[in-house]
Amino acid sequence: MTADLAPLRQLEGNEHTSIAVYPATDFTWVEEHLPQLQQHLRDHGAFLLRGLPVDLDLFNRVTETIGGALLTYTERSTPRSAVAGNIYTSTEYPPAESIPMHNENSYSASWPSRLFFLCDTAAETGGATPIADSRAMFRRLPEDLRERFAGGVTYTRAFREGLGLTWQEAFQTEDRAVVEDYCARNGQTFEWTDEGLRTRHVRPSFVEEPHTGETVWFNQANLFHVSSLGEEVSEALLELYPEADLPRNAYFADGSPIPLNDLEKIREVYDEVSYAFPWQAGDIMVINNMLMAHGREPFTGKRRILVAMTG
Repeated sequence: MTADLAPLRQLEGNEHTSIAVYPATDFTWVEEHLPQLQQHLRDHGAFLLRGLPVDLDLFNRVTETIGGALLTYTERSTPRSAVAGNIYTSTEYPPAESIPMHNENSYSASWPSRLFFLCDTAAETGGATPIADSRAMFRRLPEDLRERFAGGVTYTRAFREGLGLTWQEAFQTEDRAVVEDYCARNGQTFEWTDEGLRTRHVRPSFVEEPHTGETVWFNQANLFHVSSLGEEVSEALLELYPEADLPRNAYFADGSPIPLNDLEKIREVYDEVSYAFPWQAGDIMVINNMLMAHGREPFTGKRRILVAMTG
């Protein structure tokens, strides 16, 4: 029988979102405390292992021990680079940009259950990976807004050279038949165009998390919607392209526009419930993807966060 982990952990966060920080010493420590760590993930959604060295092999062993086999990043929506096997860089957006809060691949018919982040190099300033409790998100959103989203979210994508990801990058193939099969199996409509490809599909806005039985806000409407790019960029895109040819966009399930006030409210509540901590080299953050959303804050200097997905 292993010792109780509660005396070892330090809880950090706010009234809505918290993360347990454990002073891990080596891989043996992780193995010895595995049942408690997994239980904490199921119940609370996130923990941080602090004190380990920056070691890619160790990171791989920790992820496989806690989460099982690592997943390939498919149906991509952001640029990443493979580091080793199925370990990737975090999203490669310019340092001055924020990445909105989201649950990984919640726009897809399948998503990872566990996410693992390794801090290889902490930024000089900023660069936190904030997390937000998806249960708190659902509870704090106005009831009338939740009702408007009850049917789900329609996600649209238009793939073309020179604007966002190409369909080859997103689906990791050069074969159109593979893309068509993927879309058919995952409830997506598709249309080949002179520029590339358009896809469209509907996914839920909120779902029941199977272990806790609680309802979680689980979508990427706030990230996919063109307004997430800011007023200046979104207006410029809409001047250059028809709405159907925007790289990404989001609508209500029936295809009607999502009011900007609703999206601003979602972003406001994410700001209220989210919690961010400064990275330290060697930190490994593990999150339950359904219970916790995550994002990225702007930063200066070099920053390298590696990511693996399981489940």
